[in-house]
Amino acid sequence: MSIQPLPSIAPARSIYFAEVLMARASITPQDAGCQSYLIYKLEKLGFFCEKYTINGVSNLIARWGQGTNHFAFSGHTDVVPPGPLDKWKSPPFSPVISKNKLYGRGAADMKTGIAAMLAATERTIASLDKEKVSFWWLITSDEEGEAEWGSKWIAEYLASKNVQLDMCLVGEPSASASTGDTIKIGRRGSLSGTIHIAGKQGHVAYPKTAVNAIHKASNVINALTQYPFDKGSDDFPGTTLQITHMDTGSFTDNIVPGAVRIEFNVRYSWQFNQNSLSVLLRSIINSVDTEAEVSFSRLCEAYLSKPKSNAEHCLIACVEKAIKGATGRYPVISTSGGTSDGRFFASEHTQVVEVGVPNTTIHQINEHIHVSDLLTLEDIYTDILKCVGGRR
Repeated sequence: MSIQPLPSIAPARSIYFAEVLMARASITPQDAGCQSYLIYKLEKLGFFCEKYTINGVSNLIARWGQGTNHFAFSGHTDVVPPGPLDKWKSPPFSPVISKNKLYGRGAADMKTGIAAMLAATERTIASLDKEKVSFWWLITSDEEGEAEWGSKWIAEYLASKNVQLDMCLVGEPSASASTGDTIKIGRRGSLSGTIHIAGKQGHVAYPKTAVNAIHKASNVINALTQYPFDKGSDDFPGTTLQITHMDTGSFTDNIVPGAVRIEFNVRYSWQFNQNSLSVLLRSIINSVDTEAEVSFSRLCEAYLSKPKSNAEHCLIACVEKAIKGATGRYPVISTSGGTSDGRFFASEHTQVVEVGVPNTTIHQINEHIHVSDLLTLEDIYTDILKCVGGRR
């Protein structure tokens, strides 16, 4: 792959920052020095930075200003493994620009988001009002993994210090085709479940002496998949349930299985929370099989941020205005996709919006974005910062 000169578009600080971060092989939960670099840059801008290592996860909490309006940038320095190295056109941790596209692991998810945040911070920090805004950077190295000791821990730490965010901008790749075409203001929740169904093992030639656990499980599965969950709305997808695995142990074609394990996952709307959904699911399952054992795991709560009536304190309005200014169009407001760390910061008080580069190549071989998408993101972040924290 031939390396082309950078396009003659200014400013290009975000490109430089992206290359610095992408050159670090920070495969989750490793940080590989990314946060140390951010601390170096942020401290020069006047931020007070603290770094915490929690069960092998690196978390950066940085603050500038003492205002009552608490605004945060949220992101992650970790990336997924690169996969087969021989499939990459260039080494995944040696960022390359070719034909105005930036290649490398983290190009989309989401080191470019952090780079744009840093460039925007440099451009605007002198114009922000430290008596009006408290500007936070909340960065973890455990978003792509289990996410138990990253942003979740950061949110709990802030709560323990009585810090309540008003606005949180997450730099995840939210766009479909070009930066600014789509923003996320919520995400469905996710809950995985395991069901153990007991039967009685026996010989297939004598079914009256056995109880087929698969047959019992089929009734449970039918009850779950045919339940009329909410259909959602124009703003939020409805609740859906998928059976993801079934296991009866060792297979022999002349044995009636005596036990079955069923795995399933529910993607649920903001109308549910962990407790209400788990109660409903247990009720559905036990209405068919009173002896079925159910357990739940991998909880990710749903959230939905709604516009504030006061435009000055509405993050959604600031984001829309910034995108219109940078691209000439308003974004599509979406709640689609999987889960994100936004769920840890969202609340009735805290607005969370995800704004980032296109997500078309995330987690793929030869992950890349167009350089113009990164520069546009830098401009959008710059205008958002001026909107939420600038002097008036």
